[in-house]
Amino acid sequence: MTVEAVSLNRKDPVEAEEVEEKLGEIKLYKIRWVIIGIFVLYAAVSAVQWVQYSIITNIIVRYYGVTSIAVDWTSMISMITYPPLLLPGSYMIDRIGLRYCALIGVVGTAIGTWIKMFSVQPHLFILGFTGQTIVFSSQIFILSLPPKIASIWFGPNEVSTACSIGVFGTQLGTALSFILPPLIVRNHDNLDDIGRDLSYLFYGVGAVITPIVILVFIFFKSEPALPPSIAQAKLRLNKSEFTNKEFLNSYKSLLTNKAFMVLSFAYGMNIGVFAAVCTMLNQFILTYFPNAERDAGIIGLLLVVIGMVGVVVFGVILDKTKKFKEVTIALYVMTTLGIIAFMIALETYSKVLVYISACGLGFFQNAYYAVGFEFGVELSFPQPESTSSGLLICMAQICGVIYTILLGEFLARFGAFWALSLMAFFLSVGTLVTVIIPNRLLRQEALGLTGEKKTFLPKNKNRRH
Repeated sequence: MTVEAVSLNRKDPVEAEEVEEKLGEIKLYKIRWVIIGIFVLYAAVSAVQWVQYSIITNIIVRYYGVTSIAVDWTSMISMITYPPLLLPGSYMIDRIGLRYCALIGVVGTAIGTWIKMFSVQPHLFILGFTGQTIVFSSQIFILSLPPKIASIWFGPNEVSTACSIGVFGTQLGTALSFILPPLIVRNHDNLDDIGRDLSYLFYGVGAVITPIVILVFIFFKSEPALPPSIAQAKLRLNKSEFTNKEFLNSYKSLLTNKAFMVLSFAYGMNIGVFAAVCTMLNQFILTYFPNAERDAGIIGLLLVVIGMVGVVVFGVILDKTKKFKEVTIALYVMTTLGIIAFMIALETYSKVLVYISACGLGFFQNAYYAVGFEFGVELSFPQPESTSSGLLICMAQICGVIYTILLGEFLARFGAFWALSLMAFFLSVGTLVTVIIPNRLLRQEALGLTGEKKTFLPKNKNRRH
């Protein structure tokens, strides 16, 4: 373990002395990197199943004899299951801690994955859909954890970077979900050959998730023995016994926090557009380039892989500058321009331009995923990170379902250009919404990194004068 040097930069020396006495020692433990690494692995295995069916929609339609809408639902189920599970999931995260929630999440992911291994028969689509539903029901213990893991285990100058690394797992899995199915499952004339390829795909994922369950069980811990930052030390100092009233009050606080709620609407629009476009990507690409299933997979891969670079780059930028609102606005503007560029590139029927525009779109839109998390924590501190990020994801999932349905309708009735134009409109509105978010960085104030002085000591503590 290493010890983090801490300086309480306070204007009131008496208050600073009192806080230092109460906080005690602050340390950073090397195992924090093991914790975040394991999380990246099991988040990736969950996310790798997101568009596992829909990126090869035309093949799945042939093999199982279902409609393309049914295949779209294998992706949309991830958005449908999250909102109703948000409240009980957040309750369990706050009640039983990171370790047990991680175990529930990884075991649920494994069970759903194993069920899909037995679904490779033309009449067993419903079994595969059941496995898919279990996998994504377990995501309630995955998607909202990166900011919580970052805050609980990492120092103040590492939090944004650690959160970005946590999000990296989901992005990595998403990237693989675009490229692996088209590479493994070919559009054979013989359905038995397609079934053989699907077995390779499902058994491969099952083989990966099994040892990860063991790693989570052995290494994953709820929190370090000593806090990694002043903010976490204060939260431990003020910590009281968990109660239902306290849990509900945290949601009440967030839902009445105007700045956070404005961000949640903007976040939902941005990530909702990304989810909708990714779900329908196979159909968009085949509209302009027939028999280009592998190109659809590669384009989806680039959307996410280049986006992972953006996640890390902007995570470091946030740690260095603390310009949360400014970075968020910049990413929103560039994402809007990216979707417009992608739309125009498709109209040129140039694969080269489509690939280039996809890289630009992915770089900025994926980076927004993690930056939005961190901005949400800043606006909502000292509320639990899992609660704030959970609400952001919930809004994104709701928007994702709505936008996917709208995108499908517009694609069928008006064509790809106008369908993507609708998405560009939503992103433009989201940019304007982001501009009006009040720039209150409550966590930075608690750390003494702004001009404001803000403490979170218990109200009933006697102060020395």
